[in-house]
Amino acid sequence: MTSDVQSRGAENRSRKPMNAGLAALLAIGLVALAGGVGNLATMPNIPTWYAGLNKPSFNPPNWIFGPVWGLLYLTIAYAFWRILRLDAGTPGRTRAIAVWLIQMALNAFWSVAFFGMHNPKLGLVVVIALEIAILATIVLFRRLDPPAGWILVPYACWVVFASALNASIVLLN
Repeated sequence: MTSDVQSRGAENRSRKPMNAGLAALLAIGLVALAGGVGNLATMPNIPTWYAGLNKPSFNPPNWIFGPVWGLLYLTIAYAFWRILRLDAGTPGRTRAIAVWLIQMALNAFWSVAFFGMHNPKLGLVVVIALEIAILATIVLFRRLDPPAGWILVPYACWVVFASALNASIVLLN
């Protein structure tokens, strides 16, 4: 009898929502890690390699990317925080977290491919995979917590724009 009570107690503890502070630390930390990797690959290449590329007429000024990505990263972290705060036993939560992690890895790898490796063609392949992963994340998040899914829509839209920029740079260079 005692072992049944103990095992049920352990099961209930493992199904509690993640502590809000820990969830925030994890969400912000993972987004900051992806953003930091991207920044390390991007920043040294903007005044040199990227400056020499032919770009489409709709290419925004370089200064716009920092504020836009800063805001998007905050929304990405907030959406993830909302999912992390769900009961650990919520059906679909683990899958949603896994797909979110994949899209964040692709987010970081796009900068490495495009800027770090000076490879816009590989960047285009990665950004298309990223868009697919973002859309999958939105679908999975919306099933669990509708606001968490909707919060990611501007991110998906920006990545569509980034894909168009990337494709244009491939065509122009």
